[in-house]
Amino acid sequence: MLKKDRNYLGLILLAAALGMCVWGFASGEAEVVFAKASNICMECIGLG
Repeated sequence: MLKKDRNYLGLILLAAALGMCVWGFASGEAEVVFAKASNICMECIGLG
């Protein structure tokens, strides 16, 4: 694999990752993940 091809592959993967992040934020998944994380944390501490 040429270095030029590897650079293009990295850019394509970066663009795909950023696109999925934007899609997740737009659909409200960040709130769901934060809610689940805080519930797990409260259960571990024993407050919930």
